[in-house]
This record gives sequence, C-alpha cells and structure tokens, in this order.
Amino acid sequence: MKDFSYVYTLESMAAESRYYVGLTDDLESRLAKHNAGAVSHTAKFRPWRIKTAVAFRDRSQAAAFELYLKSSSGRAFAKKRL
Repeated sequence: MKDFSYVYTLESMAAESRYYVGLTDDLESRLAKHNAGAVSHTAKFRPWRIKTAVAFRDRSQAAAFELYLKSSSGRAFAKKRL
C-alpha cells in the first residue's frame, strides 16, 4: 500500500547474524533492489528476506523509528522484541 511508510528489518539468508534496517514506501520493490545487488550496503550478504516490517501513516514517525532502530539501544530492542 502506498499510503504507508515502512520501517523494515532484513535478515541475510547467506550470512548468519547479518541484519539491515531501512525505510521505504514500497516494501516489495525495495526488497527486490536489495536482492538484485542494487544497494551497496547489502549487496555482499544477499539474498535477504524480510524479518520485520512496521507500517506508519506518518513518514516522519517512520524515519524517527528507523533512526532509533539504528542506535545501540534500538538494536538491543530489535534483537529482543522484533
């Protein structure tokens, strides 16, 4: 759905304990780009699968949540809860 922004966590199927957190408005298209090697940060550890996706109606709230998940306390939260 285009009405939402998604904060997502990807899990590498090739490398154990490799995760990536991102933000997008089109989750399926973004996953395809990650798996095609079009994203430099994730190309080395593909293929990827979606571990978690959280939808937000407000993009600024989604961006704030993404930033939190990329912090040390956010990574601990994600590891325990997501």
